[in-house]
Amino acid sequence: MSPTSPASSKSSKKTLILPLLIISIGSGWLLTTLEVMPGLNWIWVLGLAIIGLLAFAVSGIDKSTVVMGPFFLIASCLSVLRQTGQLSFDVEVPILVIVIGVLLLIARSKSIPLPEWMVLEPENKTAG
Repeated sequence: MSPTSPASSKSSKKTLILPLLIISIGSGWLLTTLEVMPGLNWIWVLGLAIIGLLAFAVSGIDKSTVVMGPFFLIASCLSVLRQTGQLSFDVEVPILVIVIGVLLLIARSKSIPLPEWMVLEPENKTAG
């Protein structure tokens, strides 16, 4: 395989995840320590966001990731709002319940494919 092959390019992108995550956590921590940004639980917030992004990165777009990806990304954003005092927990949870319901409705669309793990392959019947 050549260094510019699609498989090599995909592999090099995967090796970017950990360093970028560490830089993001360190930057958030530094900004909080310098009181540039309000105190946030950066590991929690970024963890939620990364789960949302990884859903798409690992499986592409399908009925499962259309629900999981946006849900975790929205949960991350709502968590920031809650931790900065702009949103109460009593408001955050019902919003998340509404979001999951809307995402489940969107996932019902026939234009969104089933996940690969859910597709049943037809049985091969051999003539005997």
